[in-house]
Amino acid sequence: MQHALASLFRLAPAPAPRWPIGLRAAIAMAVPIAVMAMLGRPDLGFQAATGAFVALYATQLPVIERLRVVPFIAGALTVAALLGALAGPSQVATLVGLAAVSIAAAAAMFGFRIGPPGPLFVVLVYGLSSHIVASGADAGVYVATVACGILFASLVSLAPLALPSRRRVAARPLHQILPGPSWPPGERLLLARVAIVTVVGIALGLVLDPDRAYWIVGAAVAVIGVAADRRAAFARGLHRMIGTVVGAGVYLLLAPLPIPALWLALTLGVLQFTIELVVVRNYALALVFITPLVLLLTGAATGAVDTVAVATERVVDTLVGAALGAASGLLHAREE
Repeated sequence: MQHALASLFRLAPAPAPRWPIGLRAAIAMAVPIAVMAMLGRPDLGFQAATGAFVALYATQLPVIERLRVVPFIAGALTVAALLGALAGPSQVATLVGLAAVSIAAAAAMFGFRIGPPGPLFVVLVYGLSSHIVASGADAGVYVATVACGILFASLVSLAPLALPSRRRVAARPLHQILPGPSWPPGERLLLARVAIVTVVGIALGLVLDPDRAYWIVGAAVAVIGVAADRRAAFARGLHRMIGTVVGAGVYLLLAPLPIPALWLALTLGVLQFTIELVVVRNYALALVFITPLVLLLTGAATGAVDTVAVATERVVDTLVGAALGAASGLLHAREE
């Protein structure tokens, strides 16, 4: 706990310049919203923007190697959106699918060493898809829209290939970029933690509200991350709790404002850019921006207007999920 508390007030050094990653992520998020707003269908733009998460993967790789990884990430997110849309009309199917998608995504991410952000966004896309379709969106239109957003984000992620110097870099074989599938002890324990928090999170969701179970599970999976480390579990859990509470306050300040769709696109792009600058330096600070981004995006895509109720629910769900994810860290041996 001392380590976790101290980490709240520390800015770790960034391992590499983050602005190119932030710029690509911001473009992938903002452009679909802006384009569809100008065409008179901002709702489709907000749905397509959920595909922007593909731009957050394999950012540590040279773009010539990222080219080999992005299709797998894009495929996983597309399948998650499809399964979520199909399951959305049925609460039972949604919860069963949530368990299956969470565990399968974790097995693949850990087994092939995908790295950050791990299975989180596969779980989140599935949950958002089921929630949006259950709220009345046409499943076929929704899946096609998200697929277009994923395709656009993939192209943005690979845009540096336009530079000849990036194309001349020698790429490793795919089996070296994505070694596996194999699950050494650390990865097996991470997978076990995801399975445990998924089952327990769904059970807690049945008590609180089944429609919110995906948020509890997502918060727990986010805390687990990709590090098989006891101290990291407690630190990420505390960061997620504190950052979400503050971020919900930022959301309550922004949500009531009558922000036109084009300006909202810019706002979400700025939030996404800022997140990528700080997420490797201080997770709690990043969540101050992540929380309003996800809540604004979800609210705009579903038409939710009760901002106080939404913020309260998300804070409660995150506190429950983050505590669950942090508690699962007790499965790791104490460091000497």
